[in-house]
Amino acid sequence: MNLVSLRNVGVSYNGYEALQHVDLEIAQDDFLGVIGPNGGGKTTLVKAILGTVPHTGEIRLAPELFRGRERLIGYMPQITDFDRAFPISVLEVVLSGLQGHRGFRTRYTAEDRQKALGLLGMAGIGETARNPIGEVSGGQMQRALLARAVISEPKLLILDEPANFVDNQFEKELYRTLRELNERMAIVMVSHDIGTITSVVKEIVCVNRRVHRHHSNILTQEQLRNYDCPIQLLSHGHVPHTVLEHHPGDCCCDHD
Repeated sequence: MNLVSLRNVGVSYNGYEALQHVDLEIAQDDFLGVIGPNGGGKTTLVKAILGTVPHTGEIRLAPELFRGRERLIGYMPQITDFDRAFPISVLEVVLSGLQGHRGFRTRYTAEDRQKALGLLGMAGIGETARNPIGEVSGGQMQRALLARAVISEPKLLILDEPANFVDNQFEKELYRTLRELNERMAIVMVSHDIGTITSVVKEIVCVNRRVHRHHSNILTQEQLRNYDCPIQLLSHGHVPHTVLEHHPGDCCCDHD
């Protein structure tokens, strides 16, 4: 069953076509890794699915993504998109994951707070619950944002570069957690680290203004060229690396 269907979707910023003619379906058991060059439209694709940017074409959300007025989509933004100067605690960040489902005047219950504390504990940062977000490390903030994304028990989880600012140990824990979460929710994960995510995700989606879905987690350089996804794959021993090549479609703005 498809949770999200995109048909001929396009997104433009000030006359620049960030996405064009996008067709994509996200099923309830999908775990998609979204890759592509800088400026290719990865984050724009995420924002279109979330409904936060105007678009042409059609984006349909299945009834299963709704519980009454609640929309069962969890979102973990890039840490740079989150205002860490905002005067709230780490615990309040996690609880804010319920606002989009209950409204911005939500009064959190004792059960909500216990659930949030439990998620912070599972993420290994329970001791930071009362700390202002401006005083925690980037890695701790990423863990809090993941807890925020799943506190509402979504049917679809969207993550934008979730492994930024985290150490190797938590990165392994993160991907193990995502595999477990994928047993009960679809996951779409944007990442520049192809070498790592190909061992985690089920399928790859290449985004370079247009979108190409590869029905496997294994990619070759030839396939990337066929998908018009100008990323070079390099491998040194057992440690994979990725290099983003220059390409004519690069956008000089910040829209990704």
